[in-house]
Amino acid sequence: MPLTSRRRYALVGAGSRAGMFLRAITGDHADVAELVAMADTNQARPAAHNRRLAEPVPVYDAADFTEMLKRERVDVVLVATVDRYHDHYVAAALDAGCDAITEKPMTVDVAGCRRILDAQRRTGRDVRVTFNYRYNPLHEAVKRVISSGEIGEIGSVHFEWLLDVRHGADYFRRWHRDKANSGGLLVHKAGHHFDLVNWWLDDGPEQVFAAGRLFFYGEPGRRHGYARDYDRAHGAATADGDPFALRMADEPTMRELYLEAEGADGYIRDRNVFAPGVTIEDDMAVLVRYTRGASMSYHLTAYAPWEGYRVMFNGSRGRLELEVVESDHVSPAAAAGVKGEPGAESAAEKGFKRLMVRPFWAPPREVVVDGLSRHGHGGADVRMLADLIRPDAPKDPLGRTAGAVDGARALLTGLAANESLAQGQAIRVQDLLDLEDNE
Repeated sequence: MPLTSRRRYALVGAGSRAGMFLRAITGDHADVAELVAMADTNQARPAAHNRRLAEPVPVYDAADFTEMLKRERVDVVLVATVDRYHDHYVAAALDAGCDAITEKPMTVDVAGCRRILDAQRRTGRDVRVTFNYRYNPLHEAVKRVISSGEIGEIGSVHFEWLLDVRHGADYFRRWHRDKANSGGLLVHKAGHHFDLVNWWLDDGPEQVFAAGRLFFYGEPGRRHGYARDYDRAHGAATADGDPFALRMADEPTMRELYLEAEGADGYIRDRNVFAPGVTIEDDMAVLVRYTRGASMSYHLTAYAPWEGYRVMFNGSRGRLELEVVESDHVSPAAAAGVKGEPGAESAAEKGFKRLMVRPFWAPPREVVVDGLSRHGHGGADVRMLADLIRPDAPKDPLGRTAGAVDGARALLTGLAANESLAQGQAIRVQDLLDLEDNE
């Protein structure tokens, strides 16, 4: 493809997650994409990314976002800000005539979701949500088995996700610990899982009931004997030897993007996970009924000794079981540090992946899945970025590309669950937001 046909990309939100997008645009897909600008409320972070680029780009204050889009003639905006601001930048990008690719969750509340959907309908521009789990070869294999009808009509799903005390803890030391910023783990983290089930079943949630609490992190940590008296790990003698303390100074990317950038906005990345101020839950159970009748029981635990998940589908002709152990334990040496973005690479500890079909009246069979990787969410990130960025990407029979309605459907499961936690009763999703006008 000729160089002149490259689409012009701008990034807003230059934390560690942004690096994945920048590497893709300036590396693997530089023949079809061009990075032309970055924006952030903290100029130190895009400056840090610029130092890694062969060709640095202009940096704007986030307050000058729309001016950046006009001046740099931007075609596509990459949104990787704090979750609560996604809708602001996505809608502004659409209104400026750009397309948008946003990190999940699409936003954190119903008003923001409606704002994005209205802007897309008004402008006709494109919105993509980065549900990278759809691109994991294991998850693609699950989709193929269900779509083939081998286990028949799906009656129920059981889904358990475990975040270990290294990965799970990280949500409780950064901005995610405030539900106003992230929507809580039922929106920020479980949104991935809710989207997977929507995609696997080709369905959406109708009614949601949830129960959950803050059991392990935050102030309950004192009851369990884990709490130490420090606000943040850096420079605190009382954090020495604490397996829950993040050592940002020991990891170059974390040190540059956060520790050395604190002076610009005061954001502290290494808070004590047991310090007061946590407003999100760490143990959540959810029951979902889907529009075509299937049900799901879901549980997310953010303080497990090992990391992984199990998902089972009970069908009219058999059962499908996926079991993934990312790491079978957390070593003490690994617990005290995070390399890059949590979840970006599998841990060094042992694990396994197994997908089994169990038909009625026949022996079970294992589905062998090729193309698995220990990097980038099982190899999903590279595949997703190619699909999102390349105009010559092949047509996808699995329908992995997620648009605004997909983002809304996953978000609404989490928002309904949060509302159920608050009210203590089942919530009809349609009462929060009716998606029929956006289908």
